[in-house]
Amino acid sequence: MNTSFPGRLLAIDHGLKVIGLAVCDPTGLLARPLQVLYRKSKKEDFAKINTILKEQKAVAIVVGLPVSPPHIQGPTQADTVRVWAGRLAAAVSVPVYLWNERYSSDEAEEILHDIGRPLPQRRDAVAAAVMLQSFLDSMREGLPWPEPVPPAQS
Repeated sequence: MNTSFPGRLLAIDHGLKVIGLAVCDPTGLLARPLQVLYRKSKKEDFAKINTILKEQKAVAIVVGLPVSPPHIQGPTQADTVRVWAGRLAAAVSVPVYLWNERYSSDEAEEILHDIGRPLPQRRDAVAAAVMLQSFLDSMREGLPWPEPVPPAQS
């Protein structure tokens, strides 16, 4: 058991219409899907995330960063997520971290297919859990924690 792990983390799979959420146990061993939030406004979305942080007693947030291949030019979804994560960091009282989520949606679909489940919109929460498990596994293997996202200035 990792006694130095800070506690439960909330993971976010950011989407334009929905936000997939996942959490881990307080020891940082296992991630699980939590729920899907249907996007409304930044204010409402951030208020709901703050409520979930309190309910889950989460000590940090890990936001999936869709890292684009190097040959992609111009603004990307990763740029959008970075801006959104900065705004989120300004709206919550816990650190926000970014983590590579490339292929997490594909892996979530594969997991759901393998267990014989249809591909519901809840796959966004499964994708958040896949991404969070990758984060947890990397931290357990000794990778340093990423730098927290600086809060956006109003």
